[in-house]
Amino acid sequence: MIRFERYVAIGDSSTEGLIDPDGQGGFRGWATRLAEHLARAQGRLLYANLGVRGKRTRQIRREQVPAALAMHPDLVTLFSGTNDVLTRRFDAEELGRDVEAMHRELIASGAAILTFTLPDLTPFMPLGRLIAFRIRALNDTLRAVARTTGATLVDFAAHPVASDARLWNEDRLHANALGHERIAAALAHALGIPGTDPSWNDPLPVTEAPRAGAWLRRELRWTRHHLAPWIWRHARGRSSGDCVLPNRPTLAPVDLS
Repeated sequence: MIRFERYVAIGDSSTEGLIDPDGQGGFRGWATRLAEHLARAQGRLLYANLGVRGKRTRQIRREQVPAALAMHPDLVTLFSGTNDVLTRRFDAEELGRDVEAMHRELIASGAAILTFTLPDLTPFMPLGRLIAFRIRALNDTLRAVARTTGATLVDFAAHPVASDARLWNEDRLHANALGHERIAAALAHALGIPGTDPSWNDPLPVTEAPRAGAWLRRELRWTRHHLAPWIWRHARGRSSGDCVLPNRPTLAPVDLS
């Protein structure tokens, strides 16, 4: 295993940790869970998390990469694209140029890059079919960039378990605590951290499909509490990340107590 001393996470709400409560009014998330894996294996680790909900790839490149470079990390996790996919205009080639530029700048500074693809959302979000072609384009782009730059990529889209609704929050765009745990375990295994294994990919126990009535109530509840507010917010040009600051903007030791 390669030892890392300074880990910086950059990205959007997934990196920020939504929706994985830390019990203290904030979020834990896969990035913090990964930092804890590393700290336990190594004895210590400096960690910063610059992820902010609602950020698109161009914003991450402009706002977070310079801040990350200033911390001289030797490990950077970078995931972006979900918010790009949800905009009116999605250009996979433009996104790819931004992602590749970030990879190259960070790698040139001495950082290893760890990234991943977005799973198929359609098994638990029927409306996901409307953007499924965009998600495929996003994932193809992320794979191509990783091959070009040499970044380590975990291809969650190739693993059916990642599309299990039980790993996702009721908003269907963010992982729940179990989902964040699985993401962190997959990334830790990709880094070769001692004590990790491929069990993150094990399927969850088979359960009975919901009855039609329960399914309909669930879809109506999701539309009312999540889809409609999202449409209204974006119609007004608002972002969930407006006025939100990174929750861990500077490097600090990981607390394992």
